Amino acid sequence: MIYELRQYTLRPGLRDTLIELFERELVEPQEAAGMRIVGHFRNTDDPDQYPWIRAFPDMEARRAALTAFYSGPVWKAHRDAANATMIDSDDVLLLRPVSAPAVPAWPWPRPLTADATRPPVGATALPTSLYVATICHVEDGFAAHFASQVAPALVEAGAPPIACFETEPAANTFPALPVREGENVFVWLTRFARAEDEVPPPALDTFVTAPPHRLRLSPAARSTLR
Repeated sequence: MIYELRQYTLRPGLRDTLIELFERELVEPQEAAGMRIVGHFRNTDDPDQYPWIRAFPDMEARRAALTAFYSGPVWKAHRDAANATMIDSDDVLLLRPVSAPAVPAWPWPRPLTADATRPPVGATALPTSLYVATICHVEDGFAAHFASQVAPALVEAGAPPIACFETEPAANTFPALPVREGENVFVWLTRFARAEDEVPPPALDTFVTAPPHRLRLSPAARSTLR
């Protein structure tokens, strides 16, 4: 699987406008084109940030799905309204699931999926859960270090990762949508049933080349990650 972690910077006060449009008009057509909208969120620390995750079977499927959607009638009908909410939509990490180590020190998570039933169009009830995506710029060898040292500490603290990703190094197959290039990142995702259950991550220094960046994510009403 191939994942995009997309972080949009929006014009002040327009995040709910984009989310309403996205949930009403843009979720099912993207999935009909061959991608999966895994989750979409409000960044709880920035009212003008809209992060979301979508997935594709592989890079060629990504090219075909994005070509079909962005050249199709739905995007053409709604792109002006969507783009009017945005300052920047190019902060995109292209990721793949991290392979399990040969001798895992803990139950390595499966690739992230969103198999739960999505609430219908017009749903307004917001989940109480909090997702935290921790983004690390790393050197080679971090994945093994994470499996043997970091993940067990997270499990013990009550914050087991539900998904782990690393940079997908393949060339961007749909250059009309830029992605961040020349970066080597490791991302893990943790879910807390309530925001107040959040625990801080363990200290990271080995194989990490910059301080980790944490995205604290509140699921939108129709997110399948809830």
